[in-house]
Amino acid sequence: MSGSSSLDGFKLEGRIALVTGAGRGIGRACALQLANAGARVIGVARTASDLQELATTHPAIETWQFDVTGNEILAQIESLDRLDVLVNNAGTNRPQPFLEVELEALDEMLALNQRSLFRTAQAAARVMVKSGSGSIINIGSQMGHVGAAHRSVYCMTKHGVEGLTKAMAVELAPMGVRVNTVAPTFIETPLTQPMLEDPKFSQSVLAKIPMGRLGSVEDVANAVLFLACDASGLVTGDSLKVDGGWTAV
Repeated sequence: MSGSSSLDGFKLEGRIALVTGAGRGIGRACALQLANAGARVIGVARTASDLQELATTHPAIETWQFDVTGNEILAQIESLDRLDVLVNNAGTNRPQPFLEVELEALDEMLALNQRSLFRTAQAAARVMVKSGSGSIINIGSQMGHVGAAHRSVYCMTKHGVEGLTKAMAVELAPMGVRVNTVAPTFIETPLTQPMLEDPKFSQSVLAKIPMGRLGSVEDVANAVLFLACDASGLVTGDSLKVDGGWTAV
């Protein structure tokens, strides 16, 4: 080894990346970060206005308007000639006490956080194995490693994402496809804003983060970039926690 350092491993020129839930929050930040690293990015979301705004932010971003719980997005992914990176980000949370969880909330989180994530990953992997390479990044949560009151269903779905990631990583490794999870703590996004506006709740969250601050969407996007590029070429089946130390306590 020459001893010289290089940032070439963090570049994505010539790569094609697809990001679900790209209209807002973490997904939008990931789409921009990957585009800034040189990738041609396909941003997927349901809301046309969000996609229109995203498309104007970077010339390398194209947009697809789909509901990821449907079948159309799967056919569209499998029609691609090539796909190098999938950021499987679409998800939701509806906090409710365990004894009061509504069937509608249970079904919604299972459908979006697990079923659609599984099917999107499956469609992407079918494209990637044809070229013998690829990186699938499932967006999980610190709640995929711990438990929390009023988050029984969310924790269940995110623990499931961690299990899926490990199983996919083992099975797809011989085919050249890496699979990892990024597991953020509470991130300031439109989804979490209503919860974090409650001072008592916000203080309780900060008390559990040794670094003493909430996460930003850029914190998560940086982790995603690392797992998307060649710099993490031997990393698979892992969960990169962006949690300020929450799960280390």
